[in-house]
Amino acid sequence: MTQTALPWPLAGAPTAELTRVPLEALPGTGADQFREAFAAFHAQARACAEKRPPGRPGVAADAALARIFMLALQQPALQPEAAARAFFTTHFDAWRIRPLSGAGFLTGYYEPEVDAALAPGATFTAPVLPRPDDLVTFPPGETPAHFDASLAAARRLPDGSLTPYARRGEIEAAPPVEPLLWLRDHVEVFLMQVQGSARAHLADGRRLRLGYAGRNGHPYVSIGRWLINEGRIAERDMTLAKLKQWLRENGEEGRRVMRLNPSYVFFRIEEGLDPALGPIAAASVQLTPLRSIAVDRGLWPYGLPFWLDAALPWRGAEAQPFQRLMIAQDTGSAIVGPARADIFFGTGDEAGARAGDIRHAADMWVLLPRGEAA
Repeated sequence: MTQTALPWPLAGAPTAELTRVPLEALPGTGADQFREAFAAFHAQARACAEKRPPGRPGVAADAALARIFMLALQQPALQPEAAARAFFTTHFDAWRIRPLSGAGFLTGYYEPEVDAALAPGATFTAPVLPRPDDLVTFPPGETPAHFDASLAAARRLPDGSLTPYARRGEIEAAPPVEPLLWLRDHVEVFLMQVQGSARAHLADGRRLRLGYAGRNGHPYVSIGRWLINEGRIAERDMTLAKLKQWLRENGEEGRRVMRLNPSYVFFRIEEGLDPALGPIAAASVQLTPLRSIAVDRGLWPYGLPFWLDAALPWRGAEAQPFQRLMIAQDTGSAIVGPARADIFFGTGDEAGARAGDIRHAADMWVLLPRGEAA
């Protein structure tokens, strides 16, 4: 078996080198439950077969991956462990990802649970906006030549021409659409936008699932990193809870800092979702906690399996080995690079606490259809 490093992607400017490794030699493979990853992969295969359009278009699955999707659908989603393991080892080769710049890095995200109201009031003052009709989203690499290349969306004017969409501060000052819901404060809305979804609890007992419906196309700016760089919060102390606390305690200054991130996310109400799973991801499937990851949609197609190896505080405050087979089913504005992944942790405060602590180096392998990069 060749150990020659191959460039990735195979076409265009490479961002990483790949080196093939026997799948069974990956760290921790003997202890993982491949059947859980197979269930997530099976859901992705079904989305492919049903030709569901992705919420955020990315690199398309090639013929080899599409063929493996079809093979997966010939089997039940819930497989015995031995059968699931045999499926991945039969149809995929593992390749170590070595970025040409930087290193493997993981973060975490989750589905918040928030109190909400259908109308504004003294308690609920921050609007959650649906996607405006005039918002046009660009697929990766298709930003018009006369636009800043960093823009991923635009506003279509009445005459059909395009102009950059309003930034966060402008949208907050003059919302372009009527709100879907109202939350308690702008901090809750901001953090919900960072996560891209939420479960909203209404006073009458109803529960609504809110999913990503698009964004204004401006680049994402991490205000957590800005606060660290400015010395407002020490890097060792930065957590999701600490970020929330700082933003709320600093009032108008907190609002100003949030506006440093010009990216603004719009939402829709999702119906008929499985409550045991997460929100509908960019790949048009519901996320599976601790099996779904967000990846760079300009480099990797949805549905590819990845192996992650890191020491993470994923079960509690103490770091433990995280050695798992994951499925690429989502993306994000801050998820850029060949060895960059965002782990979906689940729903609620506990998932948020765990996800908010993840900012860790990792080794990553991609599982490519057998023979694809040989």
